[in-house]
Amino acid sequence: MILSRRSFIKTTAIGTAGLISVSPFANASALTVPPVTDDLYALSDQLLGQWAKGLLALQVLDKSNTDNYGGLYCPANKAVHGRGSDAIYPFYHLAQKTGDSKYTDAAALLYRWMKTRVSQPDGSWLNEPVKGSWKGTTVFSSIALAETLKNHGSIMDKSFKAELTDRLQKAADYVYTNFSMEYGNVNYPITASYALSLIGTMLDIPKYKDKGREFAHTALKYITPKDGFIYGEGGPNSKASPKGCFSVDLGYNVEESLPSLVLYGLLTKDEEVLDAVTRSLKTHMEFMLPDGGWDNSWGTRNYKWTYWGSRTSDGCQAAYTLMAGRDPRFYKVALRNTQLLQECTKDNLLYGGPHYVSHQVPVCVHHTFCHIKALTTILEHEHQPAKVNVDSIKLPREETYGIRAFNDIQTWLVAKGKFRATITGYDREYKETKNGHTTGGALTMLWHPKTGPIFAGSMNQYQLFEADNMQLDTDPLSMPLTPRIELRVGESVFMNINDLGAQIARGDISGQEVIKTRSKLVDKNQQNPPAGEVNCQVTYQFAGERVIIKFSIEKTGYDGQTRIILPVVSKSTEKFTLDEKQIRVSKGKSTLQITSTYKLTAMPTTDKGRVFNFVPGLEALPLSIDQNEATLVIEVI
Repeated sequence: MILSRRSFIKTTAIGTAGLISVSPFANASALTVPPVTDDLYALSDQLLGQWAKGLLALQVLDKSNTDNYGGLYCPANKAVHGRGSDAIYPFYHLAQKTGDSKYTDAAALLYRWMKTRVSQPDGSWLNEPVKGSWKGTTVFSSIALAETLKNHGSIMDKSFKAELTDRLQKAADYVYTNFSMEYGNVNYPITASYALSLIGTMLDIPKYKDKGREFAHTALKYITPKDGFIYGEGGPNSKASPKGCFSVDLGYNVEESLPSLVLYGLLTKDEEVLDAVTRSLKTHMEFMLPDGGWDNSWGTRNYKWTYWGSRTSDGCQAAYTLMAGRDPRFYKVALRNTQLLQECTKDNLLYGGPHYVSHQVPVCVHHTFCHIKALTTILEHEHQPAKVNVDSIKLPREETYGIRAFNDIQTWLVAKGKFRATITGYDREYKETKNGHTTGGALTMLWHPKTGPIFAGSMNQYQLFEADNMQLDTDPLSMPLTPRIELRVGESVFMNINDLGAQIARGDISGQEVIKTRSKLVDKNQQNPPAGEVNCQVTYQFAGERVIIKFSIEKTGYDGQTRIILPVVSKSTEKFTLDEKQIRVSKGKSTLQITSTYKLTAMPTTDKGRVFNFVPGLEALPLSIDQNEATLVIEVI
């Protein structure tokens, strides 16, 4: 039986035995929130309400469904995710703001589910309600519950507040005892810096605060010396790659690690940390596209890359909004990204990319209950920077600066005319994985303001590295979205974008920006084809309002078997015409035109006429050129 939510008003479930009577607003006034006349705060407030409505609609209210009762059902995974109870925090925010007890009812049921299904005797919570599941996400749930107690304890029933406080200390004990800088990826100990400092301050436990400070200051050693990236998203952390790279992931950095360090620094007034984080925020900001997209086409954990960020992290809003007083561009970063989140919201839920809806891909609820926390954080935080006139400032990739090299990740950004591009030879894979992020001098992003992404990198092979936190790809025709040279020999696939040893050089032709890449066709294990080495060269020439790409493959025993593959990003609702050597895609008031020196062949797709890749949530028209060389001219007209 599905129960009406209104039937829970004036009662709150706090345990597994039953319900107790509660008057949550008897001794509390409505939450005092600054006027939301500011664009970013107004939009955040609007989205928070929308997403909460979507989450409430997914809460399981059928008591006979004992395993899931109270949890948030995921339409994509057809299950209840362990971290859904983090939504307790935004629910309490809305409860105090509106005085509507439906939010405290929902929060209480979520806590009941959390207690029944993922709470562990050692003080941890499981990432998923499955035996042996990862416990590191305890640190995120600890922050959510700590913020709830700190900001909304006044509207809690005394017994519920006492239970929550006791349980929070057990979780903090788990983090204090088990976390180190080597515990999981670096985002976990960095996040622990804020979690332990916050709980230590609330409960007046000095050892927590001391450990939090230790994590925060040790984290500063995990900032790369040349460019200022946080590294440690995949080990080993003590050993550089052959090109001198460490494990960097943009998504986890901007949506978890940097926000945690900012919140730690503001809480403790630690200027050393805030100064270091400001520099790092500026570095990471270089990879925001003008439409608010995060270009994590190269990151070690880009298997969870969505165009707006990362699948299961909280969002960049806390880091960039709360530090906007140090650099007004930070405010614009937060605003543009939040506007993109709004564009990817449908039916009150955040979808995992711009083309999920057009390709009819089910939504994963994880995105919503994580990112709603980030918006709640900025709305409630006492440090609220003054509004910034975003029309008067430019993000780095809104500037036309030519080429910028980031040696710590062996990646080059190009800004020529209105085109924005990313080319990478990053040779650090995620732990022991193969066929993860693309490399080899690949063009992993080509963007234009009138079209959005034209090309976008993905995983070289879509794999469920974190099966519980990713969506299954059931399309037999799906493929990597990265433009590439490919050779298939039996079941083996050899691609230039696999080559970790590729060489990349910057050049110049009559004032035009040029990047030349030399690579080999290798498989995921860096092995050559059976008949021997196959060398190739790809040159990218940025000529103002045109981009010219030249592919060249040396003649081998595989002549006639190599192909140049070009997945052109395009929604299935967009009309196109494909002639022998040219494709034209209608992009609203503009047209994307790609002209080739050799025949362009349409590759097979589903009945939607497009392939779709969850990384980063885009559809594409897959084309091939069955030649050993070709030149492309890309224009937007």
